[in-house]
Amino acid sequence: MRDHPGPPRRTSARILKGMRLNRPISWFLLLFGVWSWFVWISFVRNLLKDASGLAFDTAGDPTGYFWVHLALAVTSFVLGTAIGAIGLRGLLALRGAGRE
Repeated sequence: MRDHPGPPRRTSARILKGMRLNRPISWFLLLFGVWSWFVWISFVRNLLKDASGLAFDTAGDPTGYFWVHLALAVTSFVLGTAIGAIGLRGLLALRGAGRE
């Protein structure tokens, strides 16, 4: 029984209501986010330097191949960031849980 009314005390090891991440899963998610950024930044750099004619036509205008792969890269940046942030929040919550 609690002594005072109000919202329940937040447990620092929880990142979403009712969900807890352990250390290995948190690290996996964080490293996945970093890996996603590394891979797709490399890919976009190579896409911009493409001389094979796939990404740019002879006039130098972007092709459908370029736009599709750019959309894939942007989507991967967003998802990698979100997944990495969840992993980081899990690690920070576990670090804070040890202090309670």
